[in-house]
Amino acid sequence: MVFQRGGHVYILANKYNSVLYIGVTSELISRVWQHKNKSNPGSFTSKYNCNKLVYYAGFNHIEEAIAEEKRLKGSNREYKRRLISEFNSEWKDLYQGLIDE
Repeated sequence: MVFQRGGHVYILANKYNSVLYIGVTSELISRVWQHKNKSNPGSFTSKYNCNKLVYYAGFNHIEEAIAEEKRLKGSNREYKRRLISEFNSEWKDLYQGLIDE
């Protein structure tokens, strides 16, 4: 029997929503916490202050999340902005809502 683990694809933005970062993880809350606390100071998200969770989507299998991450990374900026706006029209930081659930 093979254990399948789910995952999330997520998008972080900086304060001005001018820089976007797309990532994938099996542990969304802890991964976003790492970004917010700059656990990896040399990373893209640390350098560009991308610590606002503006979009996420869950998948039953991590492979599906990875495929979606690749698809999103290959899409143009306008598509990403529309996706975020449809999911989170005010571009609010969704992190606290995840913790409160």
